[in-house]
Amino acid sequence: MQQHIRKVAIIGTGLVGSSAAYSILNQGICDELIMVDINKERAIGETLDLSHCIDFTNSRTKVHAGAYQDLGDVDIVVITAGPPPKPGQTRLDTLGIGAKIMEDMIPQIMASGFNGIFLIASNPVDIITYHVWKLSGLPRNRVIGTGTSLDSSRLKTYLSEILDVDPRSIYGYTMGEHGDSQFAAWSHISVGGKPLLQILDERKTQLGDIDLDQIVEDVKKVGFEILKRKGTTYYGIGNAIAFITKSIFNDDHRIIALSCVLDGEYGETELCTGVPAILTREGIKEVVELRLTEEEQRKFRNSTAVLRNYMSSIGYGEKVLATVRA
Repeated sequence: MQQHIRKVAIIGTGLVGSSAAYSILNQGICDELIMVDINKERAIGETLDLSHCIDFTNSRTKVHAGAYQDLGDVDIVVITAGPPPKPGQTRLDTLGIGAKIMEDMIPQIMASGFNGIFLIASNPVDIITYHVWKLSGLPRNRVIGTGTSLDSSRLKTYLSEILDVDPRSIYGYTMGEHGDSQFAAWSHISVGGKPLLQILDERKTQLGDIDLDQIVEDVKKVGFEILKRKGTTYYGIGNAIAFITKSIFNDDHRIIALSCVLDGEYGETELCTGVPAILTREGIKEVVELRLTEEEQRKFRNSTAVLRNYMSSIGYGEKVLATVRA
C-alpha cells in the first residue's frame, strides 16, 4: 500500500519556530518534522527536546534537525526566521534584515528541488511573503503568509469577552497589513450568523456604547504589549501556523485571513496583504473578495498604500527585481 509521508520543515528554531513545532507535534499534523536553523546546535537541542514529547502524544512524528539541502521532498516549509522589532520599531522596520535572510535562504531551498508550499511568518510578513514569491519563482497560490490570521483571532477574542460567546462562534476578519494600518471589516463580522452591528444596535442598553475603533487599536497594539512584558509573542502565532498547516494537509477549503499575492483582487496587483482566502492542499484556491463598504475600501487602500510606500521609500521593488535577475 502506497502512503504519502507528510513532511514539514520549520526554518528558524527560536520561540516562534519552536512553539509552532510544539503545536504541530502535539496535534499529530505531520509524519516528519525537520528543524532548520543557522545555529545548528540550537536546532539539534530543539529536536531532542521535541522528540521527548512523543510518548505523551497520539501519533509518532519523527523529528530531526536538517539543512536547506534536505528540503527537496518537503510538503510545507514554514519560515519563522527573522528579527523581532526593537523597542520603538514597527514590524516594517525589520524588513532590511529579514529581506537579506530570505535572499540567502530561498535560493538554497529551491536548489534542493523543493516544489511545495511556503508558509511565511517572518515580519513584516506581507512584504517578506512577496519577496519569497519573487525569489522562489513558485506560483502565487503556493507562497502564503500568516497575514492577519492572528489579528483576526485576537479580534474575535476581544469580541467574545464583550458578548460572552465562544470566539469560534464569531466569524470575520481584520484585513490589510499585519501591522498598524490593518482594519476590521465590520460589515462582514457575524456572531452565529447574525451581523455583529445588528447585535450591538439591539443590545445597546445592555452593552452600552462599544468603541469599535478602540477595539481595532487594541488588536493592533496587543502584540507590542506582549513584547513589552515578555520579550516577544509566540504561542498565538505558533498555534496559527499549526492551524494553517493542518488546513493545508486536510484539504479543508477553510477560509482564513492570509497574506496573499494579489493579481487583480480588490483592485491590487504585485502586492501581498491580508485578505480572506480559501485554503486547500494546493495552497490558496481563491481569494475571497468581500463587498466592502466605502469606508472599508478606503481603509484597505490606505493599508496597501502604506506597504507600497514603504517598499518604494527604500527602493525595495528595484532590489527585489535585481535579486531575482541575479
